[in-house]
Amino acid sequence: MTEPTCPGPDPNPKAPVISLPAGACDAHCHIFGPVSRFPYAEDRTFTPPEAPLADLRRLHDFLGFERSVIVQSACHGTDHSALLDALEQGGGRYRGVALVTPATPDEEIARLHEAGVRGARLHFTPHLGPAPSTETIRAIVGRIEAHGWHIALHVAGDGIAEHEDLVRSLPLPVVIDHMARVDPRSGSDSKAVAALLRLLDSGDVWVKLSGADRIATRPPELGDAVALARLLATEAPDRVVWGTDFPHPNTHGFMPNDGDLVNALAEIAPGEAALRRLLVTNPARCFGF
Repeated sequence: MTEPTCPGPDPNPKAPVISLPAGACDAHCHIFGPVSRFPYAEDRTFTPPEAPLADLRRLHDFLGFERSVIVQSACHGTDHSALLDALEQGGGRYRGVALVTPATPDEEIARLHEAGVRGARLHFTPHLGPAPSTETIRAIVGRIEAHGWHIALHVAGDGIAEHEDLVRSLPLPVVIDHMARVDPRSGSDSKAVAALLRLLDSGDVWVKLSGADRIATRPPELGDAVALARLLATEAPDRVVWGTDFPHPNTHGFMPNDGDLVNALAEIAPGEAALRRLLVTNPARCFGF
């Protein structure tokens, strides 16, 4: 293993001051390694510290999550061995999001589906490599459509506005990661947030209210990012899910504490009914628990 190019998570998560409902789901998290069993991809664009399944389970037990959606990391490329191992160990507690290409064999996609994968992720963020072409996207959709997977979309800045037509054209549900990593300062007046709200209103688009630390403009203060998450949860209460983004890959500078992120749920989805919808009911519908 070469030297990590990004830091690991805060090793001392704070105990949440709120209680999570039974069946709560962390809808966006990752595992890395251990590289002795699950090597990183040779062509990866970043090298994270190891964060194996045991670390994730320990965090979830501490915070109160019973379910999770584990998103295949670009540092593991299209080798899903670590993800498949986690899904098997989870015994139905986990779902997965894969990285597939037009060349991924049908047999591999069927194997991933049987294990619990329910989506394929597309990156439009330069730090994770070139964006897929329209032809590549169509080919991937054609490979996964029969299984009813969703497309997980990773964009940033004004990317959600630039790709709004693409999202509307896809014949599958779309789950937008990290509140589309928009700039939250303009609120609903920005073209990116306006596009995000329009897409949520279209009926087959979801958004993950994760990554508040990534879009906050005055970290460690998360107020503007939490306000955006609250807006999205209010405008589309049945189309939002939430995740920690543990272990926060490619975070430089401010590293959030996962306990603080959980505590922000009191502002994002205040009240027992809203919290249960965000953490239990919506993830069950979106990811097929």
